[in-house]
Amino acid sequence: MRSFLRKVTSLTPIAAGAAAAMIAVGVVAIVGGNYAHSQVKTQLQSQQIFFPKPAEWPALKADAGQQVLNATQAKLYANDQLQPDMNKIAGGKTYSQVSEEWIAGGMKNAALAGERQELFLGTTLKSLLLNASAWAQVGSYAITGGLILLVVGVILFVLPVLNWLLNLRPEAEESKSRAIRPTPVTTS
Repeated sequence: MRSFLRKVTSLTPIAAGAAAAMIAVGVVAIVGGNYAHSQVKTQLQSQQIFFPKPAEWPALKADAGQQVLNATQAKLYANDQLQPDMNKIAGGKTYSQVSEEWIAGGMKNAALAGERQELFLGTTLKSLLLNASAWAQVGSYAITGGLILLVVGVILFVLPVLNWLLNLRPEAEESKSRAIRPTPVTTS
């Protein structure tokens, strides 16, 4: 058992360097992920987007009247508030479909121009909210990956300490016990 532990706990300088690199990358990933979350919240907060109160759509009742401040709320607002609102504008047609009709009509139809403008703004806001949600998700992945790297790196760094405890320390104790033992006296 002891020889198995010695083999498992021996660590080469290359592995020690890899462990240090894992720890460093893990810390950077955690800091980066927290920065992504912070930026998403800051950007959403500055937009002053609030869920309507009372909620028009059933999925939004729990968030009615609240400000959109995180990735989950941004995605919910984009998909469950903006998309149904945009579906009402031109009978479910997309911005590109309405724009195509408006251009084909000689760009003179004021109703189509208004629908086109509203759909463009709604599509843009929806895209920005989904982008914020996606970056927050990337931040979450970075934090998770960073924590895993940190844990594995620390474990790999602890292995040489265990190696020292298993290999060097017993030798020191043996040399102490040899020094204490009286040497046999021989008579000639």
